[in-house]
Amino acid sequence: MRNLFAFIYRYRAFLVFILLEIGCVYLIIRNNKYQNAAFFNSANFYAGQVLAFRSQVFDYFRLVQVNQALVQENTQLKQQLYRLQVIRSQDSLPAFSDSVFIQTDSIPIFDSLKVRLAHEYIPAKVINNSIRQLNNFLTLNIGAADGISPGMGVISGEGLIGRVKSVSPHFATVTSLLHSKMFVAAKIKSRLPGTNNTIGTVKWDGEDARLALLDYVPLDKKIIKGDTIISSGYNAVYPEGVLIGTILSASRDPDKSFYTIKLKLAVDFSRLSFVYVVKNKFQAEQDSLEIKSGMIRNE
Repeated sequence: MRNLFAFIYRYRAFLVFILLEIGCVYLIIRNNKYQNAAFFNSANFYAGQVLAFRSQVFDYFRLVQVNQALVQENTQLKQQLYRLQVIRSQDSLPAFSDSVFIQTDSIPIFDSLKVRLAHEYIPAKVINNSIRQLNNFLTLNIGAADGISPGMGVISGEGLIGRVKSVSPHFATVTSLLHSKMFVAAKIKSRLPGTNNTIGTVKWDGEDARLALLDYVPLDKKIIKGDTIISSGYNAVYPEGVLIGTILSASRDPDKSFYTIKLKLAVDFSRLSFVYVVKNKFQAEQDSLEIKSGMIRNE
């Protein structure tokens, strides 16, 4: 306190001068319209700049919360889109009364239609990811406590990712599409009626993280570069229509009765951040029935 008084006493003349200057500026602004308007316009400009900078700083530190909110919103939108796709694919069928069908009360125009909504989407963050191995995996920040179980499909907003391999209470590992033993039942979404919906199997080529192969497409089909490859929906893991990639080229091997088709994957696995785990509430029932029937599945 003594040093403060000593400082004030030492610079008393300068401090009095500053106070008088402030008083003069105040009186000039208060009693002159032009100076008053100029001052407040300038003050508003600089205050706006400061507030904008502060907002940018706060927004930067809120990016994690914003991203999480966007993921939750995207999950809801994806669920609604899936519901509409199922309704559109079945709107020409008669209504059923079986208990496994649910009423779409939230869509009044389809009140009389009952559709089976098998899939539910659970958002997750990728916390570990490999793309340079022969067998690549991902780790997610959700697990059994969040309703995740082995065998569930994993997708992103860009396309198909893989399949859950194992879970702990709060984490899950995923067999990536970039895995030597990962096979996905797929079909061609083609502009040609004779080729559209042709079934094949997608597997990674084992080299480039952006490329894969589509096998078992018959040679009598006409393959067009740029046609898209989507999930077939012929299994309990992925819903129909999940994008896998686009056709880059097709070749014929003399000793094979199928094309060798090269795909460009829709997903850039080196940039994965958020994904969705696909929960099929009828998967156990379908798997059990197919095992009893002795069916051979593509996955």
